[in-house]
Amino acid sequence: MDLWPKDLGRARKIQELLSKKVKIVPLHSDPKYVCGLDAAYGRASVYGCASLFELPEIAPVEDCIGTAPLDFPYVPSFLGFREGRALIKAVKGLRRRPDVILFDGHGIAHPSFLGIASHIGVLLGIPSIGCAKENLVGAYMEPGQDEGSHSPIVHGERIVGVALRTRLRVRPIFVSPGHLVDLPCSIELILKCTKGYRLPEPIRRAHRLSKIYASKFEASPR
Repeated sequence: MDLWPKDLGRARKIQELLSKKVKIVPLHSDPKYVCGLDAAYGRASVYGCASLFELPEIAPVEDCIGTAPLDFPYVPSFLGFREGRALIKAVKGLRRRPDVILFDGHGIAHPSFLGIASHIGVLLGIPSIGCAKENLVGAYMEPGQDEGSHSPIVHGERIVGVALRTRLRVRPIFVSPGHLVDLPCSIELILKCTKGYRLPEPIRRAHRLSKIYASKFEASPR
């Protein structure tokens, strides 16, 4: 089966198939290596960045860039098909295998319960967590203003994530388990990886480096 179709109908069928493979379970051990993923776009390519950090220091270990053709349209809730190949290449290019991957996107807080964190987490077989700047589906109450305050996101009578305040009086982020991790573990790990900013450090670094690389590569003669 082609896991990277270019049309929406086939992509929707693959989402249905992969969503049945998602497992929401507690982490079996404390992770040591956590990887943040994000992607930037060029004229015809996607540039995915994997930034690996070591816990508990939240210390950067290594970064890797993966590229893939930009051949799937932007469609909300189908981000995995647009960025997935580049992100998988970036993760596989790391010298160390991550214990957990953090995505700038959603996990099961998704119309098909298969956001990019679940989608790529299943394909890689690595625990994955979605950490998005905006809510995609479901209803939630505004969490308290204190750091660590959170409130559940409910979609289809199911709790699929939380609105999480990572800094005092800063807008919440939207955390949902992707694959091979549950919601309490997801919240705990996101807070461990957040150091003075709204987003976790691994995602912040991957976001910055993916844009730098895309800009330099697109500007260089080929």
